[in-house]
Amino acid sequence: MHQGRVVYGAIEEVVFGHPAAGAIVAQMDRLGTHRAFLMVSGTLNRQTDEITRIREALGERCVGVFDAMPAHTPREAVIAATNAAREAGTDLIVTIGGGSITDGAKAVQLCLANGVDDVGGIDRIRVRNGVAPEMTAPSVRQISVPTTIAGGEFSAIAGVTDRSTHVKQMLRHPLAVPRATILDPAITVHTPEWLFLSTGIRAVDHCVEAICSRETHPYADAQSVKGLAMLTDALPRVKANLADLDARMDAQIGTWLSMGALSAGVPMGASHGIGYVLGAAFDVPHGYTSCIMLPAVMRWNARDNADRQAIVAAAMGYPGRDAGDVLDAFIGALGMPRRLSDVRVSPDHFDAIAEQAMRTPWVPRNPRRIDGPAELREILLLAA
Repeated sequence: MHQGRVVYGAIEEVVFGHPAAGAIVAQMDRLGTHRAFLMVSGTLNRQTDEITRIREALGERCVGVFDAMPAHTPREAVIAATNAAREAGTDLIVTIGGGSITDGAKAVQLCLANGVDDVGGIDRIRVRNGVAPEMTAPSVRQISVPTTIAGGEFSAIAGVTDRSTHVKQMLRHPLAVPRATILDPAITVHTPEWLFLSTGIRAVDHCVEAICSRETHPYADAQSVKGLAMLTDALPRVKANLADLDARMDAQIGTWLSMGALSAGVPMGASHGIGYVLGAAFDVPHGYTSCIMLPAVMRWNARDNADRQAIVAAAMGYPGRDAGDVLDAFIGALGMPRRLSDVRVSPDHFDAIAEQAMRTPWVPRNPRRIDGPAELREILLLAA
């Protein structure tokens, strides 16, 4: 008998296939907000006219722009954005960019609500030992226009990197999730090919680790299996023709579905746990961590969950095949890195990575039990 609970998050709307500028204006009208603070991709702002078009559509309702959020959302940039947003008197944060910007704005909402105005203050609001502290709920909320497809805009969790320790720390609050997400495939054409496709594998990783979780349930499966099928179909079409907006839209919708299980309480596994460490400690882009670790984790887990892995292979169009092999071939065909050596991570680093990954929230929930760093080292060797 299934047991569990599904908590519906604080997402109000997902708008797909409409141009971003008009959709942002419509959301501000719906929400009754008047002072939009834009947190945007520096590349989009400086090298395209997309942000200019959005600013023109908003007119006086745009009260500021922040375009200096580096990868992995460092604390220093979160504080810089918080102080700029506070000074601008914003009543809505609008993100236009990738996952680091989306996560940055989630963190800014919590900083604004809890009077955090310096780097050390983030310690007061971060998750410790899996528990989020009591804090004031954000009253300035966020809407998101994602340009990558890792799916963070559908999550109430933000990852923020402490550069002094090279550790990615988690912030979490039910109202940190964007109130609305706008999926506009046209704005993603500026995203570098490697970034779009690798974040697509991040979304694949969400689907696969959810399907393989011991804690999944039919509601989560429905989204993960459909999301995986859509991503498997769409990503090669994007690679074949970068101007194919229908393929990009399918990839975006697949990503939306990929987050259904996680937001319904199904945990991720070792691919996500190890990925956290590779991102924070070695600056490996998040999508690349999934490209490299997911097939290795599947092969290591196969002893204990072959039945669930069979669902993965079938959803990807290869019933009866080994899911690790199917994923490896799929990721390779997209031209993504396949080994840790491709991202300059060598076996000398494995002990430190394994130690740190044990402390992530996901490794203890991996479907094949991981009792200590020695087993993580086995997985890392499979991906060396």
